[in-house]
Amino acid sequence: MEFAVIQTGGKQYKISKDSLLSIEKMKGEYKKGDKVSFDKVLLVDDGKDTTIGTPYITGAKVNAEIVEIGRARKILIMKYKQKSRYLRRNGHRQPFFKVKILNIK
Repeated sequence: MEFAVIQTGGKQYKISKDSLLSIEKMKGEYKKGDKVSFDKVLLVDDGKDTTIGTPYITGAKVNAEIVEIGRARKILIMKYKQKSRYLRRNGHRQPFFKVKILNIK
C-alpha cells in the first residue's frame, strides 16, 4: 500500500492512490474537473522503503483532480456580555476543494 504525506493550505494530509480528500481552497481560478499537482511532499512510502524529505522531497509530485468545490456547513460565532446588553452574532462557511488522488510520483 503506497502512501504519501503532503502539505497544502497550512495542513498535512496522509494520502494514498484513489483516495478522496477535502482540502482548503487554493488561490487561483479552478473549476470542477481541473487537474492539480502538489509538490510539497513530506514523505513517500511504497511498502518496501520510506523516503523522508528535509523538509520536502525534491522531484516528488502528487497529481489530483478536483471532484467538488463547495463550502462547509455554517458555524455560528457569538459574543455575549451579560448585564450590558451586548450580543453579537456572526456566521462563517469555510470554502473547500474535494480532490481525488490520481497518482504519486
